[in-house]
Amino acid sequence: MQDVNLGLYFFSEVVGTAMLILLGCGVVANVALAKTKGNAGGFLLVNWGWGLAVFAGVIVSAYSGAQLNPAVSIGLLVAGKIGFVQFLVAVAAQLVGAIVGAVLAWASYKQHFDDEPDPAAKLGVFSTGPAIRSYGWNLLTEIIATFVLVFVIFGFADYGVADIGVPGGIGGLAAVPVALLVVGIGASLGGPTGYAINPARDLGPRIAHAILPIKGKGSSDWGYAWVPVVGPLVGGLLAGLLAPVLLHLASK
Repeated sequence: MQDVNLGLYFFSEVVGTAMLILLGCGVVANVALAKTKGNAGGFLLVNWGWGLAVFAGVIVSAYSGAQLNPAVSIGLLVAGKIGFVQFLVAVAAQLVGAIVGAVLAWASYKQHFDDEPDPAAKLGVFSTGPAIRSYGWNLLTEIIATFVLVFVIFGFADYGVADIGVPGGIGGLAAVPVALLVVGIGASLGGPTGYAINPARDLGPRIAHAILPIKGKGSSDWGYAWVPVVGPLVGGLLAGLLAPVLLHLASK
């Protein structure tokens, strides 16, 4: 671990996460809302949109190591890559950035939100929801998908692609495999829950949905909101504990 300027560290995570959520929620809005150019573009377009959103977020947040996700941050914490104060600052910044990004996505599609008659489509732009609601299985899906995300990110670090969690740790080339990983997770494991794999990605926009003056928005579905928070945190924690052991063994 290196000494960091916590102010710059916070700002880096805010900017990166805001970019991630703006583009990620933006692609969902483009597919889901009425009268957009991308309406009914399909789930694969959403997968690629989120992957490229991750790419953009990583590129603009190199100082903090481009964590952009409390699940990644908790994995780094338990693996000893960042300290507890860095973890708290990163998570707070990620939540702030997620709210900002969601508000910007709403502003970009304001007229389409007004014209959309389905409250579920509006909520789906902001937050995830299960195809089949079963909290235990939904939770397991989020744990598994997030474990894959964080575990493979540690694998990138082992190959020298990314030195995550320290200033300047992730360069432009490292953003490409991370983006492709997110596309792959969405395509393979995203169907059951919409693959939050990031507590800030779901909670921040859900808060924005609750407070924004969205016409006919309906419920923010707070009954489900714990799943995309707890599941990714557990998955990231497990990956942070197991990756240093399993990847080290695999490299022998």
